[in-house]
Amino acid sequence: MSLIESILEEARGVSRRDPSFPHAPDGWTPAVARHIAKQEKLAMTEDHWDVVRALQTYWVQHANKGIHLRGLHDALEERFHSEGGIKYLYQLFPRGPVAQGCRLAGLAAPAGATDKGFGSIA
Repeated sequence: MSLIESILEEARGVSRRDPSFPHAPDGWTPAVARHIAKQEKLAMTEDHWDVVRALQTYWVQHANKGIHLRGLHDALEERFHSEGGIKYLYQLFPRGPVAQGCRLAGLAAPAGATDKGFGSIA
């Protein structure tokens, strides 16, 4: 069992959600995200956590309609437009705001967010 799997397994036993992340998927904790961020050499700031919250919220609001790369990309662009939009998000998540952001948020990246031959494309 990997470290992430053991952290997730331990988190499943915790019934309370972190109130800062009301739309977090089951088993996800900020500790899991910090661990993943450390592996990806990413220093989490409040700006990163804002994106994680936005991703988790989007997922809850659109899960019944299906999560599509273009819709998620556009929603992030709109939500973070005043900070610089997608350009700003790539500064926070250089491996792709959708792909890397979803990993940190405990979400599966939508189809097309990664290309095995190229890496993160969104």
